Amino acid sequence: MIDPRLLRDEPDRVRASQVKRGASPDAVDDALAADAARRSAIAAFEERRAEQKAFGKLVAQAKGEEKQALLEQVKALAAEVKELEAAQGVAEEAWSNALKAIPNVVADAAPTGGEDDFVVVEEVGTPRDFAAEGFTPRDHIELGRMLGAIDLERGAKVSGSRFYFLTGVGAELELALVNLAMEQARNAGFTQVIAPSLVRREAMEGTGYLDQGGGEDIYRIEGEEMYLVGTSEVPMAAYHSQEILDASSLPRRYASFSPCFRKEAGSHGKDTRGIIRVHWFDKVEMFVYTTLEQAADEHQRLLAWEREFLDKLELAYRVVDIASGDLGASAIRKFDCEAWIPTQGKYRELTSTSNCTDFQTRRLDIRGRFTATDSTPATTGPIATLNGTLTAITRTIVAVLETHQQADGSIRVPAALRPWLGGREVLTPVTS
Repeated sequence: MIDPRLLRDEPDRVRASQVKRGASPDAVDDALAADAARRSAIAAFEERRAEQKAFGKLVAQAKGEEKQALLEQVKALAAEVKELEAAQGVAEEAWSNALKAIPNVVADAAPTGGEDDFVVVEEVGTPRDFAAEGFTPRDHIELGRMLGAIDLERGAKVSGSRFYFLTGVGAELELALVNLAMEQARNAGFTQVIAPSLVRREAMEGTGYLDQGGGEDIYRIEGEEMYLVGTSEVPMAAYHSQEILDASSLPRRYASFSPCFRKEAGSHGKDTRGIIRVHWFDKVEMFVYTTLEQAADEHQRLLAWEREFLDKLELAYRVVDIASGDLGASAIRKFDCEAWIPTQGKYRELTSTSNCTDFQTRRLDIRGRFTATDSTPATTGPIATLNGTLTAITRTIVAVLETHQQADGSIRVPAALRPWLGGREVLTPVTS
């Protein structure tokens, strides 16, 4: 959630952020009203509670009829205090809900607008000219069939639409991509993690994912307050929940592998063929805890690591700065890297990185312990979280297959992947 002091001290800034997101600024006024009601409820309860304590002392000193009269007053006052305490609890919950309804305050540098109003930061590499090479490129579905790498029919038979099997070199490609990603992360100083894909409600709420469309894309385990995650950002954000981290240990960088699950509830009719938009995929996600002062620089570092990985795969891609109306609730700014998909003739998202500042850590009760300086005492305070995709397997496989295909349906293996594929330079079709 946002800093309550920011809401109280700079409400116009928060209203402007709401407008920039395309959201109602009324949420700010609702939260301010809830804050005022909460403070009033606290004051009323504390006033009566103090009066109750004072009467208790008088009763202890009184005798006879005076004591009996005071006891009657204390009884009535106790009932009132109980009611005021309950009212305070209701006001506290209303305040908390109103504050949680406000997404993070968008960075000034983020472009304004909706899904199509992103800004292209840079284009890297040149898409292949297949016409000049004398053949028409095959899509990943046909290439996957020829290689014996992707089995969509049996995926649908076993699990339904938007599921698949990776078989043979398809499975090998996934493991190669995961190993390459983890190797890069390890060399960059990340701690490798295998994260759970099932989390409690507190973790999902803490990351802001239940705020987005009411969680319509999230799988929930019926009968339990457990959820299947759509990204290991969720368990990694909750990893240090209710902890105080020594600021000298920051940044703490984790590279987490996990299966990811998404209902794709809002994607009816979109990418129904193939493995671009699926209900389950595996991913290696970078997650960082750092200071608020270092968050913006760390965001650029995460983007650089994503670009390094795409460069290793020898892909043509572009970097885009996502517009404010397309940001998740927790992010103040987000960059996507989109790879060129030859048979679609357009760029498609492969990775994204978001700066969430202290939005998630406030919800999850994560703070930093900052040592004293000559001018400031030792203190605890908010810290930032950031996330960045290193590889989302299915889309990366699509980009690799389509980009590096040859006329006979074979696939030239990028040099960086070869050590993880037994040194093979080419993946050869098993069927024509």
